Amino acid sequence: MNHYFATCPRGLEALLAEDLAAAGGKDITTVPGGAGCNGSLEVGYRANLESRIATRVLWRIAHGGYRNEAEIYQLAYDVDWSRLFSVDRSIRVYVTAIRSPLKSIEFITLKVKDAVCDRFRAETGRRPSVNTRNPEVRIHLFVTDQQATLYLDTSGEPLYVRGHKLAKVGAPLKENLAAGILRLSGWQPGTPLLDPMCGSGTFLLEAAQVSLDDAPGLSREPGDFGFEHLKSFDASLWRKLQIEAAGRRREATALPLFGSDISADAVVRARQNLAHVGLDSLVTLEQSDLLSRPAPAASGVMIANPPYGERLSSEDELAGFYPLLGDALKQRFAGWSCWFLSADTRLPKLIRLQTSRKIPLYNGPLECRLYNIEIIAGGNRRERAP
Repeated sequence: MNHYFATCPRGLEALLAEDLAAAGGKDITTVPGGAGCNGSLEVGYRANLESRIATRVLWRIAHGGYRNEAEIYQLAYDVDWSRLFSVDRSIRVYVTAIRSPLKSIEFITLKVKDAVCDRFRAETGRRPSVNTRNPEVRIHLFVTDQQATLYLDTSGEPLYVRGHKLAKVGAPLKENLAAGILRLSGWQPGTPLLDPMCGSGTFLLEAAQVSLDDAPGLSREPGDFGFEHLKSFDASLWRKLQIEAAGRRREATALPLFGSDISADAVVRARQNLAHVGLDSLVTLEQSDLLSRPAPAASGVMIANPPYGERLSSEDELAGFYPLLGDALKQRFAGWSCWFLSADTRLPKLIRLQTSRKIPLYNGPLECRLYNIEIIAGGNRRERAP
């Protein structure tokens, strides 16, 4: 039985726990930024293949107390690395520290790398090469004030790198955060979905693949997952899981998914990204300003990551935009459940509509809120102060 720890955007831990349970994980626990579970190799493979929320799935290989750098070196040296992967694999060490009394992350990173290489040299007479750009094996050390834990990264590149985007726009939303927002909104396949500020199309890509039951890990090339470079890799089991996931994929037909953006360039980029994965004919895209566009259906779910902070030139622009947005929603989106991700805490007040939910989320290091506004005909308008 292995112990896995999966990371995710902060605020999505409960959804990540659901994904680990669906993969067969047992004894699931959550902490800010991740969730842990026990499970077999298959659980690790399934989490990498199926989870839309995880950023990485890490396999714990050593854990212990420490007081100084020498004890961390010894913890790493005591691991039988040659049993886990070949000396011919390239490596990189990553260190994350919370409340650690040790002064230099760079020095700890060097000590772990030295321990791995020294142990290989003692066992095989050779040492693995270090590749800081594209390593085959990623070794993670997590240290707190008294405890150190070593992991092997089973994911390789972050799992939000689905391989779908050719064309990007500024300040893109990570795919796993977009998937989490879709889940939090309660949107289900078959329900009309509109992203009126679609940018590069992240929400639309995720929603289309959820609609088709297309496992996110299927789009990766052979060798892209970290577990494929480990000695424990079971190629026949992995192939079986891939075939099962591919067999579930629904036939592609037109979907009630709609995207628009005031920027013609953004619409072109979103269309390119959808076309790259063969979904452009399933999603309706157009250039349009949310403040004037009509609703594409009588009811549905709107999800948007509106401009805020550095994405608009001034706070005055935002202060003028939000009331206009509230007017547009009230006039043309009655019957819609609207969700907005924003770091601007003024949004609920300035939009002048009743906010029914406010969910804390992090977009990278940026603390945000996911605001829900249910647009009801003739209702939910806040009275202006006299």
